[in-house]
Amino acid sequence: MEKLGMNEIREKFLSFFESKGHLRLPSFSLIPKNDKSLLLINSGMAPLKPYFTGKETPPSKRVTTCQRCIRTPDIERVGKTARHGTFFEMLGNFSFGDYFKKEAIPWAWEFVTEILKLPVDRLWVSIYEEDDEAFEIWNKIVGLPPERIVRMGKEDNFWEIGTGPCGPSSEIYFDRGEEKGCGKPTCGVGCDCDRFIEFWNLVFTQFNKDERGNYHRLPNPNIDTGMGLERIATIMQGVDSIFDVDVIRGITNFVSKIAEVEYGKDAEKDVSLRVITDHIGGITFMISDGILPSNEGRGYVLRRLLRRAARHGKLLGINDTFLYKVVDSVIENYGEAYPEIIERKDYIKRIIKLEEERFKETIDQGLTILQDYISELKVQGKTVLEGSKAFKLYDTYGFPLDLTKEILQEAGITVDEEGYTKELEKQRIRARSSRKEDNSLWEQDIYSTLGDIKTKFVGYDTYESDSKVLAIVKDEELVEEAEAGDDVSIILDVTPFYAESGGQIGDKGVLENENALIKVNDCKKIGDKFIHTGTIERGLISVGDEVKAQIDVVSRRNAARNHTVTHLLHKALKEILGDHVHQAGSLVADDRLRFDFSHYQAVTKEELKQIENRVNEKIYQSLNVHIEEKTYDEAVKEGAVALFTEKYGDKVRVVKIDDYSMELCGGTHVKNTNEIGIFKIVSESAVGAGLRRIEALTGLAAIKYLGEKEEILKEASDLLKVQDKEIISKIESLQQVLKTKDKEIEQLKIKMASILADSLINSAISLDGIKVVVSKVEDYDSEALKALGDILKDKLKIAAVVLASSTPEKAIFVGMATKDVVQKGINMGAIIKEVCKVSEGNGGGRPDMAQGTGKNLSKVDEALNKAIDIVKEQLKN
Repeated sequence: MEKLGMNEIREKFLSFFESKGHLRLPSFSLIPKNDKSLLLINSGMAPLKPYFTGKETPPSKRVTTCQRCIRTPDIERVGKTARHGTFFEMLGNFSFGDYFKKEAIPWAWEFVTEILKLPVDRLWVSIYEEDDEAFEIWNKIVGLPPERIVRMGKEDNFWEIGTGPCGPSSEIYFDRGEEKGCGKPTCGVGCDCDRFIEFWNLVFTQFNKDERGNYHRLPNPNIDTGMGLERIATIMQGVDSIFDVDVIRGITNFVSKIAEVEYGKDAEKDVSLRVITDHIGGITFMISDGILPSNEGRGYVLRRLLRRAARHGKLLGINDTFLYKVVDSVIENYGEAYPEIIERKDYIKRIIKLEEERFKETIDQGLTILQDYISELKVQGKTVLEGSKAFKLYDTYGFPLDLTKEILQEAGITVDEEGYTKELEKQRIRARSSRKEDNSLWEQDIYSTLGDIKTKFVGYDTYESDSKVLAIVKDEELVEEAEAGDDVSIILDVTPFYAESGGQIGDKGVLENENALIKVNDCKKIGDKFIHTGTIERGLISVGDEVKAQIDVVSRRNAARNHTVTHLLHKALKEILGDHVHQAGSLVADDRLRFDFSHYQAVTKEELKQIENRVNEKIYQSLNVHIEEKTYDEAVKEGAVALFTEKYGDKVRVVKIDDYSMELCGGTHVKNTNEIGIFKIVSESAVGAGLRRIEALTGLAAIKYLGEKEEILKEASDLLKVQDKEIISKIESLQQVLKTKDKEIEQLKIKMASILADSLINSAISLDGIKVVVSKVEDYDSEALKALGDILKDKLKIAAVVLASSTPEKAIFVGMATKDVVQKGINMGAIIKEVCKVSEGNGGGRPDMAQGTGKNLSKVDEALNKAIDIVKEQLKN
């Protein structure tokens, strides 16, 4: 068996299938195109789905690719096992309704036995237990003995995801020998041990599964195969781990040199070397494909990989930024197959270095503190880190919770995630509160004394509820009762009030019974408790009282309009500006909305109009808004957009706007987009490096805004005495008239300046053959003074000129000198600097021209006298 390198295997595979009539396509981007089901491309088939579903026509009915992939579900196992990686390549050959099993199976056998020359006696296959057709081909056509064809059940050898296209599969295994086995009598294909390695999966998509679970044969079945390049390379090179194959080992060796650590000598250090090696490959290709580090979406995956790799560098004793240097090794090993990373090398390294430096600023301090926490817990014999301490690491040192969990896991310690969430919520309340009293209120842990009190939220389904008062907070203390005029915070057992979350403001409304009326102006959530803050309008309220809780329905519906439209806006931004756009924050109020997003330049007027039009188009398409509860994994698998700054439980709420948008969201929404009415962008601005903000209105607020604009338009048309449609042409006409008038005024000013210049020339004094004009003129700005100075120079030929004028706020000084005068020693920069000092200002400039201002208007004359004295002194020298 020849020891082929990864690059050789890749090329042999693609060339082989080209010889079988397949079109070789380059690897698709890691960013899925028009696919809401994926965050990142994770298989060879993923970018080809439109061809399998028939939504798009493939460029050829036969295609072969080597696809770059990212998978992160097993990220914690990377480096600790022989097979797990986040970045890998998947070889595949595909048929879109062309050939089927009779071609796919023999070709696979031909490739592995004749091209790769794998020993026939060490090859096994598995098939779906009911797939007699595949058995016949493997046995009769290929010639594989029946005992080496293993029938397996649906779980192992049948590919399906819900309803739609599906079918049986056949997998090819390599027997590494008894010495690699577990020794059990049952050891064979499908065993979890390291003896039999599955390296190629052939999927025969021949059925369509309907809603009732029935399977119907497809008239044109498809072929979808996948062979892990790294896995087949381990077989071809006779090594035990994907980290030992040539290309990947080349990167590991590079990292080893930087760390001055020999690979294979220390198990713990080897884990770090393998993590860095794996992650840097994915990092390089993600950035090459246009993904940037951020706190959500693909950018979060990138940031997480980058920071994990940087942390493992720290564990190896690398104290400086280094990951950007390892890119050179990635390019050296992958560049021939993927020349785009060579072209983008500098850009990739710059992004990595910036992120490393940002992380390095905090990781040193954070790691030290975390290690102190671990030591304390071990001394105390505890295995759970307090949530407040985990939050401090996040809030102060930039440690994401998953990084803290991962480091603690290595020490056998877990985190109190509920306590962490509680601290995070308190921070949000503090950040959004505008009153110092509220800040101090939330900082005090009043609610921790309430034990297991919980509030049940029913506000998705109803606007009112019969509720019981469980607790009252007044003046930062728990009280049993409160009366009219008191500002209070009330906790109920059941509430329809939405608590501020996900950018959406808390509901307003009333709590009422026959004895009291409380006007609620906000609702927040701490843990499982909903805090209703407001003022008692009448009566007396006591713990244990029954009240009717009623929200302000108009306010809620307006907020729902604004919340749903942020989902439409998010999607429209991605469609028009690009997939790099990610939500970075939002405010969903009842009268307006604000949406912050990642984008690295100002959005143009044309793009804003496109975005606005796209959102309104979706509003008027009357798209239905579907809300379902799913497991987090199900939702993300189906393509729901998750905000990675948020913490999600096992069950999540999925808001899907027909086939246009799908996000995880706990907010309130309209049932159909037509309820939004209208969407109007009112501003777009920068809020930070790489962050933009759109502010917008919907419904009646948008109509009111447009009405105000219409009034302004009407007033303008009345003033201009034209129809609305003629306003622009009228303004343009008036601008032209004004330009003409301005020219006439300029000409008059020149004439007047010329007349004034003649007058000033008559008052000029002669010093050493030089005409010196020092004068104060009225109502001239600095530009007009310069123009007057130019006239005086032209008329006098050899002259020094110092002019002053005044505005209500300041004095203006301009000094000018002809070339001959400068040669005689006159320096206007020095003269104006001293002149301005006299009037308590500053100025300066070149020897031939200078200007400045003064604050003390009463000293202008004194300053001009000083100018004459300085001219005399300079001429003497």
